[in-house]
Amino acid sequence: MRAFLILHGWDNFRPPGHWQHELATALHRRGERVVYPQLPDAAHPEVEAWRTAAAAALDEAAAGGARVTVIAHSLAATLWLGGRPDDAGAGSGVDRVLLVAPPSPGFLRDNAEVAAFADLPLSRPAAETRVVASDADPCCPEGAATIVAEPLGIPLTTIPGAGHFTIASGYGEWPSVLDWGLDPTATIVAR
Repeated sequence: MRAFLILHGWDNFRPPGHWQHELATALHRRGERVVYPQLPDAAHPEVEAWRTAAAAALDEAAAGGARVTVIAHSLAATLWLGGRPDDAGAGSGVDRVLLVAPPSPGFLRDNAEVAAFADLPLSRPAAETRVVASDADPCCPEGAATIVAEPLGIPLTTIPGAGHFTIASGYGEWPSVLDWGLDPTATIVAR
């Protein structure tokens, strides 16, 4: 049995039209188990509250021995790399992790609401992990290769001009992420 855990970023209230919302809907329609929680106080997130909520959501997704694919966007990507919600034990059930548009520590420090996330000690997840980022992300001007992929040895897919993968940057339905979720050999490309 498989399940999907979808974690949103800062100031994201899971709006219809956002690629994660559309992904959750598409997976549900296919009969997949999807856990897509509203993380606490998304406008003013706290590390421990998000870590606790993400760990509880992971437990829910992994119930019954399900193998979990985690898809985290923005601040949730930083949380996954530094907050280690999957380190609750050997039975976490995480098979694969997709981190989309992780913000840079500099960006986080420049924004008081999320500055505490900049201090998380980033490490490579135990599960198979991939980063997808844009070469034009205002939340990671240094580039995901420099901040995450190269230091942690995580494969990176760069999508030109995709901004921060938000509705404003045109990321509603994103068929290749759905394809990758269902088939780990699928390639993630621009929407």
